Parts: sequence; structure tokens; C-alpha cells
Amino acid sequence: MRAMSEPAPLSGPSYGPVAGGAPRQVVVLLHGVGADGNDLIGLAPDLAQVLPHAEFISPDAPQPFDMAPFGRQWFRFTGMEPEELLAGVTSTVGILDAFLTHVLEARGLTEADMALIGFSQGSSMALHVAPRRPRALAGVLAYSGFLAGNALSAEEVTSRPPVLLVHGEADPIVPFEAMGLAEQALKTAGVPVQAIARPGLAHGIDEEGLRLGAAFLAKAFAGES
Repeated sequence: MRAMSEPAPLSGPSYGPVAGGAPRQVVVLLHGVGADGNDLIGLAPDLAQVLPHAEFISPDAPQPFDMAPFGRQWFRFTGMEPEELLAGVTSTVGILDAFLTHVLEARGLTEADMALIGFSQGSSMALHVAPRRPRALAGVLAYSGFLAGNALSAEEVTSRPPVLLVHGEADPIVPFEAMGLAEQALKTAGVPVQAIARPGLAHGIDEEGLRLGAAFLAKAFAGES
């Protein structure tokens, strides 16, 4: 029996590889607050068109959403100040980090075979965990998110995966300015980053953002980013 203090393992829906056989790559999708793994797994069929040998895994966040009787959250919002958001991310990032390690070991893959996709709160988790992995992931695709704390110190960064930030200019939930802050912090830490603004887009992922994200992932797995 698992001890009460031990976190439950993450689980959620998966998709692919559409080419069949064992996965050659794995893409982990991290949903936003109040959703669950089913929210982002719907992106997998489109992404699989350019990544036919990839397995897509969309785990449910570890905590029940504390503002509704449904949905999950990666961490509880106690405020929107940078230090409060950073405290939230760091409170559960260890669970995600252990999950990523488990996924790789179970499939006999390496960090170069894994990419992360995050949306909103899930993006903050992806942007926090990836540069702190011992080896660089293939890439990180962050939609409508933020970098917790708005900074990365050189001491914290142990790997530098390529990052693509995509954010709607009309986002009423996570301010559009968050993308610029994340871009500058990542650049300062030596992380290769691209940032794409989507005019008129609110808090979401549009077709163009998905197309650009798919192209980014294809290049990242090919080592071209």
C-alpha cells in the first residue's frame, strides 16, 4: 500500500503512434487549470500527421481544481505575483519531473526523444521543468503561458532545449505581456527561444498556432531547431 504522503502517479489519455509499433518519440501535453488530460489530447491527431512515430500522452494534473467540482490543477493559485506563481509551480514540479523520467525509462527513450506541450498553467510547468532536466529535451511548445518568477538564474539551468512561445494578443486570462517576459528570461539564460504573437486571439490555441507548433516539433525532433 502506498504511503499517504507519496504522490499518486500521473495518468491520462494517450494517442499513437499512428505508424504502429513502439514509439520513437513521446510528446507530453500539459493542460491548463480546471481542465484535465482530455482537453489537449485532441491535438494529437493533427500533430501525428508530422510525427507518425510519436506517442502522445496527456496526464491529468495531480490536484483537484479547487474552484469547481470538476477539473484538475497543477497547483493552487494563491495570487498572481511572480513569487506566488513560482511557489505554486515549485510545489508540484517534482511530481511532473518524476513522471517524465518514468515515461522515458518505460519506453527506453532519452530526453532527445521527448517534447513538452503546455497550455496556460501547463505551459508554466513545462517552462519550469525543462531547463532543469539533466539533459535537454527535444523541445518545449508553450501556448498562452508564463514563466513562473519571470526569471531563470544560470545556476538553475542544467539544459537548454529549444522553446517556442505562442500567445494571443487578446488574451484576457494570462496577459500577452507574459510572453515577452518569458522570452527575455529564457534568452538571458541562454535558452534558444522563439516567440509568436497571434493577433486577435484570446486564451486559446488557433489553427495557425497549431500549424506552427507542429512544424516546430518536427524540426526539434530532427535536431533542426
